Amino acid sequence: MTATKKNSMDFTHGPIFKKLLVFAIPIALSGILQLLFNAADLIVIGQLSATPDESLAAVSSNGSIIHLIINVALGLSIGANVVMAQSIGAKNHEKASKTLHTSLSISLILGFALGVIGFLLTRTILTIMNTDPIIIDKAELYLKIFFCGMPANIVYNFGSALLRAKGDTRRPMIYLTIAGVLNVLLNIVLVLNGWDVAGVAVATIFSQYVSAILLVITLFRENDDCKLFVRKLRIHKRELIDILRVGLPSGILSSFFSLANVIIQSAINEFGYVIVAGSSTASQLDGFAYTTISSISSAIVSFVGQNYGANNIKRIKRVVICGFILSFSVSIAMTAILLIFGRFLSSLYTSDAQIVEYAVQKLQILMPLYFTAGFYEILVGALRGMNKNMVTMIVSLFCICIFRVVWVNTACRWIHEPYMLYLSYPISWALNFIIDLIVFLVVYRKIARTIAQTAQDVPTSSQNSEDVSGAKESAETSEKTCSTTSETSEVACSTTADAPQE
Repeated sequence: MTATKKNSMDFTHGPIFKKLLVFAIPIALSGILQLLFNAADLIVIGQLSATPDESLAAVSSNGSIIHLIINVALGLSIGANVVMAQSIGAKNHEKASKTLHTSLSISLILGFALGVIGFLLTRTILTIMNTDPIIIDKAELYLKIFFCGMPANIVYNFGSALLRAKGDTRRPMIYLTIAGVLNVLLNIVLVLNGWDVAGVAVATIFSQYVSAILLVITLFRENDDCKLFVRKLRIHKRELIDILRVGLPSGILSSFFSLANVIIQSAINEFGYVIVAGSSTASQLDGFAYTTISSISSAIVSFVGQNYGANNIKRIKRVVICGFILSFSVSIAMTAILLIFGRFLSSLYTSDAQIVEYAVQKLQILMPLYFTAGFYEILVGALRGMNKNMVTMIVSLFCICIFRVVWVNTACRWIHEPYMLYLSYPISWALNFIIDLIVFLVVYRKIARTIAQTAQDVPTSSQNSEDVSGAKESAETSEKTCSTTSETSEVACSTTADAPQE
């Protein structure tokens, strides 16, 4: 019981900002650690390889396509996180167990499928992306080896999403740290022994399998809703539909970002591998900022999911406000760091002064409006927690994917310079934030009215007075009432989701 409480959090009561901060920090550290380990790949290959510039460009140029493929699967893991958090908030233990086993079954199937498909289509994908002939063979070797680790990658991300739903971000961070340290050590050994990009890829997938194994062992040893039983591994139709309802739009949303980045990467490839290396170096650095602010969004999903499951709608608004404050603070801090120390940090990846200069130029364009990316991430996280992913998907389709494609084929054709490509990022962030804010306010008011009406129709057994305004909300209901209100909320969500979302 003590261990279970230690690794769980109740987001429906207590101070919001403190819990949000405590919950988000391990997620941020996990993401930063992952980026550090990825950076170690690039630093090792850029400093120790016999052909540093070509090898660095070969490894880094694969980033956009890897993200495109993985993000669809990670979107489904967000669906698992939301459904699990709502089940925990509603204290529906049977549904939580079915969600866990359905999610892990999906992750196994999806991991193997993506691994095989990606392995077979690697050369075709790189050719479509206009990869420089100088680096395409190395890029193909790296990507094929990477796809061999896809099952472990997907299982780890699904498992960590399920643990986050109950408030546990500490153990996934620990497992990622262990795997990452092994990755860095193996990188150095293999590259020094002449394995080049193959060594970096092998070290990466080895670390992925280590983290996945550690996380699965943890699920076997749990004593609550997150306990894994091999005999229960199957896909439950109802839970699958719930996960897909939330997760599929999340995956499509993530793929929009990645697809747009693939298009931009293809355009960057036209400028040669030196600019490719500079752009990728800047992307690695800006990734630290994005990972930090997206960790707050991940925390928002779990916070809102539990409160939505408990019909605690007024608390959701306070969660979003706290998220804005935290995200803005982090964004400003990361912007200052990258603008001041960007040249030094870029030089850690490569000793080529020209590559460093191109990296700095990209950072100077991206960072001033970075806080808008943090704001729309908070809104997307809140909408996901309320089962409103279709809205954010449609918004991002226009603001991110379509806008950037149009930008590449218009503005960038008129002024054929790398900086014009980079400008598409901050402009699309700001546009996405403005529209998502309007969507959130409309959705929030509709759900608040629906829950208020439900509260009048369905009697409750107790009231609480947590709101600062003194408005009373339902705190405990019978199991039958919880089921009824949950179903009513789902119907309400389904109704409002009929309108275009994302």
